[in-house]
Amino acid sequence: MSAFPHLSLCYLPPVSWCAVAWNSDVVVIEAREHYQKGSLRNRCYIAGPNGVQRLSIPLVKGKHQQMPIREVRIAYDEPWQRLHWRSIRTAYGNAPYFEHYADDLSPFYEKRFDFLLDYNIELLSVVLQKKLGWPGEIRLSERFRPPDVFESDTSRRYPQVFEEKHGFLPDLSILDLLLCCGKEGGGALGISI
Repeated sequence: MSAFPHLSLCYLPPVSWCAVAWNSDVVVIEAREHYQKGSLRNRCYIAGPNGVQRLSIPLVKGKHQQMPIREVRIAYDEPWQRLHWRSIRTAYGNAPYFEHYADDLSPFYEKRFDFLLDYNIELLSVVLQKKLGWPGEIRLSERFRPPDVFESDTSRRYPQVFEEKHGFLPDLSILDLLLCCGKEGGGALGISI
């Protein structure tokens, strides 16, 4: 893996994405591509009481028309922030670190962001750098380059809230790791804190 992996933009990226970042000094987020429908750019997966649950950020019309990712706007026609926060609270309210991090996360489900890129980068910075303690740097690409493809390592396990009910659910959002393991979750990303 190069010292500067080039990764696609994600909404609360999966653990495997964060493991690539964690093991690098700098991560370059592809900010010159066009939005791709059905990707993790506006969705993430968490462990809910009924299994894996998808959370999707609604986008303003035009998202399917080869719109540059920097121009993709978040839609607020429906109360998606309230619904996402309610789902997160339901899924992780009993997680060991929910109360510890809730005050840092809840503003992202109250404040309005115009652009998906800005929302995702700011949320990623809070989770990966400020809360998990990754000392690296997030940069945005200055010209287009296809994001790197990386293998997902699903062998790293950590305790999950609904593991007794559903078994271990691999490669969920980094939110799952943060709320279940706290700062020590970095160990699951391939390092020791």
